[in-house]
Amino acid sequence: MRKLLWLIAVTAIASIASCSRLTHGDAMSHNSAIPDTLRVGTLYSPTSFFLFRGDTMGYEYDRICSFAQSKGVATEFIIASNLQSLITMLDSGAIDVIAYEVPITSEYRKQVLNCGSENITYQVLVQPKSDTLITDVIQLINKDVYVEHKSKYEARLRNLDEEIGGGIRIHSLDEDTITSEDLIERVANGKIPLTIVNSDIALINQTYYRNINIDLQVSFPQRASWAVRKDNQALADSISAWSELAESGTADKQMLRRYFEMSKSGALPAGLSDAKSIISAKHGIISDFDIYFRRHGQDNGIDWRLLAAIGWVESQFRSDVVSWAGARGIMQIMPRTARAHGLELENIEDPDLNIQVAADIIKTLDRILRKRVSDPDERRKFVLAAYNAGIGHILDAIALAEKYHKNPNVWNNNVQEALLMKANPQFYNDSVCRNGYFRGRQTVEYVSNVSHYYSLYCSKIKK
Repeated sequence: MRKLLWLIAVTAIASIASCSRLTHGDAMSHNSAIPDTLRVGTLYSPTSFFLFRGDTMGYEYDRICSFAQSKGVATEFIIASNLQSLITMLDSGAIDVIAYEVPITSEYRKQVLNCGSENITYQVLVQPKSDTLITDVIQLINKDVYVEHKSKYEARLRNLDEEIGGGIRIHSLDEDTITSEDLIERVANGKIPLTIVNSDIALINQTYYRNINIDLQVSFPQRASWAVRKDNQALADSISAWSELAESGTADKQMLRRYFEMSKSGALPAGLSDAKSIISAKHGIISDFDIYFRRHGQDNGIDWRLLAAIGWVESQFRSDVVSWAGARGIMQIMPRTARAHGLELENIEDPDLNIQVAADIIKTLDRILRKRVSDPDERRKFVLAAYNAGIGHILDAIALAEKYHKNPNVWNNNVQEALLMKANPQFYNDSVCRNGYFRGRQTVEYVSNVSHYYSLYCSKIKK
């Protein structure tokens, strides 16, 4: 029961999250510029704040936590739906700092006091890697470029077209759920030739798609940073001083690498192979860890071949794999999840214990989802999605499916599509969503991959 309550609790986070908890004796700040509990405002996004497998993540989230910890104060996170709402909360005193990039412009300077590290971004051209890269905007003449309808990218592209004398073939896509990430994915998969997005979004997506080039800048630079109230110069100075030191430190470099450099396409760079996924079909051996798959599958009422399929897709049966998010071992267990199941970090890569926790998680997810999806074969897809993404995002997707007239009990083309909608602010800020932004494409692919190998194992290996 404790594990079930924990699993629900970490995914039901709605508007407030915390990255540090201090006892009453530790809570007093030694810096008068900083309150005992720093109230942080931010937005769900792929760069600032998001939930993944029950853990809170994000570059801005990690940095503000690091700042708070360096000052010995607690943090309280309040999530808004847009930047103007954050500024309103800041002005009213509901929050102390905006840990989200506020543009450094004359308009915003009237409302906030920018502080901390300045991030400089550009709009960049996203194109496939090739020997004939576009290296100058003039080369965009007679090229097809696809952008979101009425977006800042379309406005910039039309201005650029005028600047170079015309000739860019601009395709403005008026699709309800289209996002920058969708367009980058289409470029990576060869469905469209070119698009334009912000450089920070492009950098993150380059960790998913290594076959794209994002070197050509097509706009003027945009400066942005965190912000505090205009009358809180002391807090601004404290954040700026910390940022200057942090930028040269190892921890900050590791954060940058984690979000903007490390591959997000999977725990291992190599592709999956049917031929290598079974040691011996003739002798009924899938892996060297079958004894653990069988034992923990039987103990939890799970087909051991499903556990093996998950292990293959997660790590290709390697116990030493660590993902960009920190997931470890054959079944890629997150450290926080392991601790909740009584498994300490020093033992997380032990194959027996790692598989035991995975089986326990799957059993719990199946129990939660049984109330919503009665068909066991269909429910298995939901369970796999929840194992990969976290149960909260799947419950959000079910709620979105119900609201937008899809079948909430069917994965393919229904809840699967609703999960993809959670990359769009229009939907992850919807009142039925409690877990914010999520990049669903990898989860959709994950469900398909595990289902494929489970079917393969069932056809070749006896239960």
